[in-house]
Amino acid sequence: MNASGQDACAELIGGSKGPSRNSPTPQWLVKSAKRDFVFRESDRLSLRSGTPMQLPLKTASSTDVPGVAAISPRRELGAYEALWLEKGASFKSIAAKFAADPKALPSDFVNPSTAEQCAAEVMRILKAEEIHRFGVRVNHAGDYPTRLRDAKHPIELLYYQGAWELTETRCVAVVGSRKATDEGVRRAQRLARELAARNFTVVSGLAAGIDTAAHVAAMEAGRTIAVIGTPLGSYYPPQNRELQNRIAQEFLVISQVPILRYRRQGVLQNRLFFPERNATMSALTEATVIVEAGETSGTLIQARAALHQRRKLFILDSCFNRPDISWPAKFERRGAIRVREPEDIWKALG
Repeated sequence: MNASGQDACAELIGGSKGPSRNSPTPQWLVKSAKRDFVFRESDRLSLRSGTPMQLPLKTASSTDVPGVAAISPRRELGAYEALWLEKGASFKSIAAKFAADPKALPSDFVNPSTAEQCAAEVMRILKAEEIHRFGVRVNHAGDYPTRLRDAKHPIELLYYQGAWELTETRCVAVVGSRKATDEGVRRAQRLARELAARNFTVVSGLAAGIDTAAHVAAMEAGRTIAVIGTPLGSYYPPQNRELQNRIAQEFLVISQVPILRYRRQGVLQNRLFFPERNATMSALTEATVIVEAGETSGTLIQARAALHQRRKLFILDSCFNRPDISWPAKFERRGAIRVREPEDIWKALG
């Protein structure tokens, strides 16, 4: 394919174009890759066309060697959205549906016409929000991270903007309170810079406070991934709109939130998407570091998820020194690592 053909394809698809064979490899790829990340047309899709493409798919006849089956990303996108429009749909109920049929795709539960209607509506919404380039990852197909299956309620489909290859680097989540103290912000910044210096990708949730501090510091020193609790094209908090767009352009933004369901229900109901985002963030990474958090902070949802998923959980020593909270000691008894000095993290990560 010539250069103009690549550009035309990339303009239609999700994610970034990736490095061309004639252009220099981005520095973060040189530092982080255990293997070369090659731009593959088979991994890129035109969601406008709905044309099936060939992706690796585990089949009933072979569990060790991937088979090949035609999958339409547009159809799976639409079917996923349709599942969320069913009465009583939740992460738990949808996960149970797929647990009962582990080889199923979203389209196995939704008729094609309904899936197409939902896909078309999603495309109209994203176009109106000026989201012209994005991608999806579907369980059983392509580069879906198998470690996400460690979540209590595994996600079947993810939306993303940016360089999906970042999920293949070593990732550590840095999280904490939205109403962060000045010292907490400084700690998050120092930690993010040190992680970046050691070639880790810093993952966080793009919330105010600790998340924002970690993202910004990581962008200055290395690379970052934002796992958001809203759909693509939505921004929370609103003041992070520019930051989210920059991460999408230069790094990676991931969302598991169904666009149509989010639009059709109220703010209070949509708040429930944030806790599940934390569980996915933990599953995507090899460790979570809590910088600071109150007794009822949503950060503790990620702490519980990390231990459930057998990920490393680090808690900064400053959290233990606060007399107004008791959760650090409780999590330490369950296996969390108390970080008295940075070397405690590096030694545990190896």
